[in-house]
Order: sequence, then C-alpha cells, then structure tokens
Amino acid sequence: MKDIVLYCKSYHRDVRRAKRLAESIREHNPDNLPFYLSCPSTDLALFKDIVGSDGVTFLADEEIVAANASIDKTAFRALPGVISQQIVKSEFWRLGISENYLCLDSDSYFIRDCNKGDFLTSAGVPFTVMNESLELRLFGAINRHEKIARNIDADCKTIMDIFGRTGRHYDFGPLPVVWSRQVWSDLAGKFLEPQGMNFLDAMVLFPSEMRWYGEALLKYRSIELWPVETLFRCYHYEEQYIAARKLGETDEVLRQLYLGVCVQSNWDKDLDYGQNKKSLLSRLNRSIKRRIFKRLV
Repeated sequence: MKDIVLYCKSYHRDVRRAKRLAESIREHNPDNLPFYLSCPSTDLALFKDIVGSDGVTFLADEEIVAANASIDKTAFRALPGVISQQIVKSEFWRLGISENYLCLDSDSYFIRDCNKGDFLTSAGVPFTVMNESLELRLFGAINRHEKIARNIDADCKTIMDIFGRTGRHYDFGPLPVVWSRQVWSDLAGKFLEPQGMNFLDAMVLFPSEMRWYGEALLKYRSIELWPVETLFRCYHYEEQYIAARKLGETDEVLRQLYLGVCVQSNWDKDLDYGQNKKSLLSRLNRSIKRRIFKRLV
C-alpha cells in the first residue's frame, strides 16, 4: 500500500478544470505521486479523451461506492450531486490503494512543485488542514456579508453537537486536504456503525465530509494531530478574487506561500463544459456587477 496518492473526484461539467489540474500535476510532481481521478462511469470516455491518460489512473465513482457493501446503491443514485460526490470522496480509502490521500477538487491547480514532505511528516503522519476560518470571516466582515460568519458557526455547531464536542469552532478545509484511511475507518467503525449508520447516512444528515473527518480525528485521535494552514489559496467568492488580484495576488506571488490555487466553480464559469444554461440577462447582470466591484476596489 502506498504512503500517499493524489485523488480528485469530478464530473462532466468540470472536465476542462480536471484537465488543467492534471496538467499542473504533470508539471509539478517530481516525486511522481500517483494521481487518481474518478467520475461517473458515463463520463469516463469523455475524461479519457479530454484529460488524457498520461500520469492519470481513472476510476468510476460506482467502483468506489461499491467498496462499501452497506450503502444502498439505489439510494446513492437518487442523491443530488452535491451530496453524492462527498460520499465518493469519503469512500476512496476503502479501495486499499494508500494509507493517505490528498483529496483535490477539479477547480484547483498546482503552481509549484510538491512532494511527500508537503503532505506527510518524516514519520509518515499526514498534516491536517485545521483553522478557524479567519481569512474568510475577515472577508465577510469587510464586505458586510454577515451570513458568512453565521453559516460557518452554524455548521460548526451542528457537527460539534453530533460528536458532543464543545469549545472552539474549527474548519478542516478547504480542499485540498490530506486524509488518513485510519481516521475514516475509525469514523465508520467506532461512530457510524454502532448507530446503524454508514457514510451515505452521515452525509445526508450533515453534508460536510471535511467536518466529519476533522471532528472524528479530534474525537478518536486515530493519528497524531499536526495542524497546518490551507495548502491552496482558495477564492470562495468572485468579489474576493477580484479584490485580491487587484492588490497584486498573482500565481508568482502565491507560490511563495501556497502549493496551488482554487478558483471555485460555483461562480467561475469560464471552464464549464457544455452549454452555458444561464440566461443572457443573468450573464449581463453578473458582468455589470463585476465591473462595478472593480471600480470600488
């Protein structure tokens, strides 16, 4: 079993983003860490054609989910993608490929070389992304988006109540993050299964795979806790991206601090695959708002 691999779960709309991610891995992976990419079986041919097979091992999402016999496959197929994709990511460990994996989103890409030492201690223990969302909270406070802090606190309280933890509110993301199969195994065997639950039940109850992992780690201490800040610079909002770039944040500057960049696809639509379903009016409104914000900053 390998020490660590890179893993991304994607689907057809993000295939061009996945191609960009794969190209950045080919450029910035001197240790040749294996890269696994999964998508629905119906999308595999598309991904192999556009992403290419060089340095990529393709898997079907269904193959990953099948590794957990307790998951009702019909119920899984009926779930919205925002939930089902979290189940797939959380079940990758069951394939027995590696002790740890760097879980990536396809809207991310590397901007400098990475190696095992960026993800594991010298003893092979994975670093845990763990923070208090201060950068995102600050962005919300400056721009009077009060709901950002409220939503963060509400999510933290929900998962903390599930585990019976009190104290400070921690975030365990954003992606990419390093996950240990031992933490996932303990979450399943020590917490979910005794309550008659599996990962599908957990994600339906509270769809935040990063928080499930982080709180399980704090509860069971399956591995040593080596907390680190976020590995990639993540732009959660378009306004955040515009303001940061205007202040001089470029990939050249960011690579001094980060391994890569994440430009979230929920607002950055330039690399969407297929027809843009947004109406012309919606796209015009978005363009106008962007120009106004640029003037303000």
